[in-house]
Amino acid sequence: MWGHSGPGTLYDHVRMASFALDTDGRIEHWSDRAAELFGAKAEEVLGRDPVATFVPAELRQRARERVAEARAGAGWIGTAPYRDASGAEGVAELYLMPAQNAAGDGSAVCVALDVTTLRRVETDLVATNALFGQAPIGFAIIDPQLRLVRVNERFAEITGVPAAAHVGRAVRDLLAPFEVDRVEVALRQVAKSGTPVLDMPVSMPVAPGTGRAAAPAGITRRYAVSLYRLDAASDRPIGVAALINDLPGRQPAEREADSARRNLALLNEAGRHIGSTLDLETTARELLDVAVPQFCDIAAVDLYEALLVGGEVTEAERADGSATLRRMAEASALGPIGHPGVARDDDGPRSVEAGGTLCYPPGSAFGRALRTGRATRLSFDHPSAAVRPSPDLGYAPDQPPAAPAADPLLAGRLPATTPAQATTPAQAASPELLRRVGVGPGVHSTLVVPLVARETVLGLALFSRVRGSEPFDARDRAMGAELASRAAVCIDNARLYRREHERALILQRSLLPPGDAEPSGLDIACRYLPGSASSEVGGDWFDVIPLPGHRTALVVGDVVGRGLQAAVTMGQLRTAVRTLAMLDMEPAEVLGALDEITRGLSGADRTATAGSGDPTGEIGWSEKYFATCVYAVYDPVTRQATIANAGHLPPVLVQEGEPPLMLDIPEGLPLGVGGEPFEEVVVELPHGALLGMYTDGLVESREHSLEDGLDALRRVLADPAPSLEDVCDHVVGRLAGHHGEDDIALLMARVKSIGADGVGDWTLPPELTSVARARELTRDRLREWGLEDLVDTAELLVSEVVTNALRHGDGSIRLRLLLDRTLVCEVWDGALAQPRQRRARDTDEGGRGLQLVSMLAERWGSRRTPKGKTVWFELVLPVGR
Repeated sequence: MWGHSGPGTLYDHVRMASFALDTDGRIEHWSDRAAELFGAKAEEVLGRDPVATFVPAELRQRARERVAEARAGAGWIGTAPYRDASGAEGVAELYLMPAQNAAGDGSAVCVALDVTTLRRVETDLVATNALFGQAPIGFAIIDPQLRLVRVNERFAEITGVPAAAHVGRAVRDLLAPFEVDRVEVALRQVAKSGTPVLDMPVSMPVAPGTGRAAAPAGITRRYAVSLYRLDAASDRPIGVAALINDLPGRQPAEREADSARRNLALLNEAGRHIGSTLDLETTARELLDVAVPQFCDIAAVDLYEALLVGGEVTEAERADGSATLRRMAEASALGPIGHPGVARDDDGPRSVEAGGTLCYPPGSAFGRALRTGRATRLSFDHPSAAVRPSPDLGYAPDQPPAAPAADPLLAGRLPATTPAQATTPAQAASPELLRRVGVGPGVHSTLVVPLVARETVLGLALFSRVRGSEPFDARDRAMGAELASRAAVCIDNARLYRREHERALILQRSLLPPGDAEPSGLDIACRYLPGSASSEVGGDWFDVIPLPGHRTALVVGDVVGRGLQAAVTMGQLRTAVRTLAMLDMEPAEVLGALDEITRGLSGADRTATAGSGDPTGEIGWSEKYFATCVYAVYDPVTRQATIANAGHLPPVLVQEGEPPLMLDIPEGLPLGVGGEPFEEVVVELPHGALLGMYTDGLVESREHSLEDGLDALRRVLADPAPSLEDVCDHVVGRLAGHHGEDDIALLMARVKSIGADGVGDWTLPPELTSVARARELTRDRLREWGLEDLVDTAELLVSEVVTNALRHGDGSIRLRLLLDRTLVCEVWDGALAQPRQRRARDTDEGGRGLQLVSMLAERWGSRRTPKGKTVWFELVLPVGR
């Protein structure tokens, strides 16, 4: 039958070429394989004499005679030396076959084979024939469709069927029914991954009177089967090879040694594989990767959910079984859910999948293992049948427990595991619970092993074997306990790391500024990149602080140092800046107070270190804290920014049509140095301009100087995008290529202003009539702004605040209304004394003005001015404004 042969045929193993000669004995056809073998292209040899081209001079006479004989019809078979494409010399076996053209004239066709590869193929064929005819163990080749291609005589003897009769048979026809799925899954996994399976126990029916010892009818025999993938020369998988050895015929000592070797190899694999990361889910999966299929067919890991979120499991929860466990991972060598070995939906309750939660009844074998920290082995014929604890694990209440049989190679190394107390079948585990935890009808043996680390039960590891696999014995229980013990320590390390990491992240995130700020008169965008991949915040910070009168404080700072130490110091300074800003102090005063606070932190740290009893001074952090900071207050009414600097890089101002400009601001000393007062300057900012504040991590690097970095920043900002977010992305993307050397903070603000139509400003004489006048001016202006809903409240509050200014203030009274995101009312007077809210008694005639202001206004307060004070309150605009 005609068909296509893919790569991996005989021609991939034998170097073979062909060419044809014309009636004159010259090369007429030259194949690609000939070009590959002889290293000559077709255009180089067509029409040429092959003898003169390829044969050494001393052999040409004999070669011409052979070619003439072939053209005459005699043909010739022999060998000849040649040189291949790489220049290496070799010997080719030549087949000169006579041929004729259409006119009947004589010509020749030549087939050449490399003798070296040909002899190697012959040797392989001899070895293969010996394997199939003389090998003392069973051998079979299985194709990708899981059908037998060829078996040897020993395989035929084991099965009692002639070798020729096996060709084309499905593998499942040779197996006991309960083995079919398990073996087919193993074959497919080997064919797909290339990972061999060694000494897998398999049950096969034996024909009566066959085998090494004649077998009675209707029995099955246990064999050790090893599987490995067969690859063609082109590395294309072409099937699976199976080696079959008669397991009952193997000597007990050999089986014991093999078992010990497998156990030690499994422990070595566990030591290399488990705990490679500090991720809980990964660690749980690594345990299952080691256990399945080398130790069991199905496995799962369940951990207490409370431990995963940094909590603890109380004794009461452990005792009554109310503690919730989460299934961290599951694995099966039998395929997906729905296989006979795994719990299925149609068998009853749905089995828990990875990520799901469950609770184990306290009276079940699972609950008892969690409560006592002792392993249990369950054996059963079918989940619907009663479950019975293994006899070697149980004892009567009046008898002491018996220690399990010890593995001679593992004795003294494994933790002592006290067997569980015997229970009635109903107490061990119900069929519904078994299906719930994933133990399906094909499972006949299960190990329930608690995961214990640092005297704390973390959860359970469940190992199950299906029918066809050997049931768990005492040695297996010891191995399961050792695997669980090693994994438990790694899981506990991962749990503790996750808990500490989450706590650190909570601390770090609390140090970051709140969400996107929306100050009046400014559009804000910002970026923050910590210098360390292990933390979310470092020593750099920025902040946007709303101030009374629709003003805004912009802050960018940098604590010397990196990591959590710098982050904590930064958090203290940022909190101090916010507190000082709310006192409405001038920028220079804020930095002066911050300087004192920074030096105070260093003094407190030295005191703590000295009192720690550590003579080396290594306990605690650095003895001295330093930080740089630039602090600016922007007033959208005047479009003026008052800026003070403490050793920080200057802000950059970008105006339309102008090159970016670094503002000329007195640099000042860093915070924590002390000794010098801070200066402030007032800068008028054009409407629509950009003001950029940043830390040195953006512009400074080991690869270039600070001046080069500042020049690069100016170039990047020379043509800013319309969107502030795009501006930040562009700046960070262009300048943060060296990120990782230091933290980066960037704050960009687009300047806006409150126009004259949003401001009402009046000066009133210190007379009683000014109260009525203030109410009138407020009422008229609010109506002009379309805020009739606020007229009554605003009139009442303005009346109270102006009245207080007349009674307790000094000089003229200034009333100002500002309309932006909210409505702000400010009242100036010449007295320095700050108003203080007090609770009026029932018999008092006054003292309730500020109470009304506090109740009706969104916010209110007062601040000092160079010539007195200002009392202000803020009202929220009606919905839709």
